[in-house]
Amino acid sequence: MKGFSVGNRYEMPPRPKRSPRRGRASGAKRDLHAHRRRSHEPGRRHAITLESSLRVVRAGSPLEVLRTIGAVAATEDPQSGLGVEAWRRDLYATSPERSGEAFSTISGVDNEPLYAPDNVDVDYERDLGYPGAYPFTRGVYPSMYRGRLWTMRQFAGFGTAEETNERFRYLLEHGQTGLSTAFDMPTLMGYDSDHPRSLGEVGREGVAVDSLADMETLFAGIPLGEVSTSMTINSPAAMLLAFYACVGEEQGVPVASLRGTVQTDILKEYIAQKEWIFPPEPSLRLVVDMIEWCSREMPLMHPVSISGYHIREAGSTAAQELAFTLADGFAYVDACVERGLDVDEFAPRLSFFFNAHLDFFEEIAKYRAARRIWARELRERYGAKNPRSLLLRFHAQTAGVSLTAQQPEVNLIRTAIEALAAVLGGTQSLHTNSFDEALALPTEHAVRLALRTQQVIAHETGVVNTIDPLGGSYYLEHLTDELEREAYDYFDRIAKLGGVVAAIKENFFQREIAEASFRYQSEVERGERIVVGVNRYVQADEQPVEILRIDPALERKQVARVQALRARRDGAAVEAALARLKADAAVTDRNLMPSILAASRAYVTMGEMCDALREVWGVWRETPVF
Repeated sequence: MKGFSVGNRYEMPPRPKRSPRRGRASGAKRDLHAHRRRSHEPGRRHAITLESSLRVVRAGSPLEVLRTIGAVAATEDPQSGLGVEAWRRDLYATSPERSGEAFSTISGVDNEPLYAPDNVDVDYERDLGYPGAYPFTRGVYPSMYRGRLWTMRQFAGFGTAEETNERFRYLLEHGQTGLSTAFDMPTLMGYDSDHPRSLGEVGREGVAVDSLADMETLFAGIPLGEVSTSMTINSPAAMLLAFYACVGEEQGVPVASLRGTVQTDILKEYIAQKEWIFPPEPSLRLVVDMIEWCSREMPLMHPVSISGYHIREAGSTAAQELAFTLADGFAYVDACVERGLDVDEFAPRLSFFFNAHLDFFEEIAKYRAARRIWARELRERYGAKNPRSLLLRFHAQTAGVSLTAQQPEVNLIRTAIEALAAVLGGTQSLHTNSFDEALALPTEHAVRLALRTQQVIAHETGVVNTIDPLGGSYYLEHLTDELEREAYDYFDRIAKLGGVVAAIKENFFQREIAEASFRYQSEVERGERIVVGVNRYVQADEQPVEILRIDPALERKQVARVQALRARRDGAAVEAALARLKADAAVTDRNLMPSILAASRAYVTMGEMCDALREVWGVWRETPVF
């Protein structure tokens, strides 16, 4: 992939200047506005002015204070003399703030004590619009949850394919509406279960999938034509997608009818999660191969879920999560356009994956800003004509990093608040973490409570009854604008470095995240940022909760399984498939999905395919950031 020029194409246009606020008042409203203008002319008399009322407040008793405030509220014009600055100077400043705690967002964005029309510039048509209409601030679909609830998609996977298949069935029986597959570390890193580096890790934090045979077991009895499946896999994503397509074919489901999402977002691996195999350029080529193949052969599959989740889990701010995720998305679009694909051929199937953290309003604002930026850039920079290309559809997962090992039941409350933020921010699908996940993979009891959290939000809170119920809040709109501004600042800085890949090689993202993480942790340790049960409200005599323990025998079972597969398959077919894969990988303009599918049908293991690509492309070594 020498000469791959994604970095050189990365140029962000300046954000369009905002047009002056357009007055749209008419009739009685114009008369009211005129009256308000006249009443605020210099020298105009008021029944009681703010200045005179404050003289009473300063001179009088608490009873006089209450009477004076009531008198101000009862004047002919309640707004006489008031404004945020005057309110802050003459009223708010008389009441001391709590000391020792931060009033900024978790990300460090300073919050004013009050937001109002005179310190927030909001133009409804320009900034908000309508659900399902540009700029999609209020949602990507016209009816949102009045038409269809979000997909409740709980992340699951542990042990071997048999154990995870049982968990999938359990979740579906309890009302889950989509599957989400967690893979173990050897699978994520492209190693088979019997590789020396896999020792002690098989099935520990996800399911072990070595070959098509494991994928067949994983989805046994689950009709793939009736369910959508998400797979959290990145470097070996093409192999797992091929396994899934083959299982669908075996079930009699056409590849074109299979639905779901493959994460595939390799750029964020270099930025945050660190589960890469190959250097960035050939890895990016493999992502484009998947996007191209899915757009033509598997049109209902989202071939990449551009992920901010792991960036946030690594310690980033909300603005960094927003900016770095969208920058990755633009890099993928650039790479596909350079391949020769029309933007409207693939953009409608790009999807996103965001964190749902604890700072309630900041998270909602982040989702709104993401939709607005994506729609603008796809339309204005890339010239997308298909309205679906402009839609930023996303999955959300509550913040694993917010869970505490101390008083783990409190995580139920944290997760509920985070899930509510994701829903009010307009997510298309949602995973709620289980309360025990700071300690281990979740038990069935914990998973059921996590799913019930979503169901209560959907059916008992009333938040789904109207679309974007917080839209127009001065505070929320201010935060949305602020996060958007910070994102564009980051876009400019990334462009000056030469684009996403160049910035990765310069460790730009890694340093930014490390500094943000250090700032937050320092605030916690100084007591400025309160974490219940950790640095305040500590409980000394906590009782341990029951956790899920993975039987070590499952690793031996999986190792025996993959070795038995190698013994019974057609060795000549395997060698031929691997030779074809290596030959195709050495040619930069050849899509690898057909050769990966052929190898999958021959029961070549995932690790063997990754080893073949390691021979051709080499592996990546990161320069550490301290």
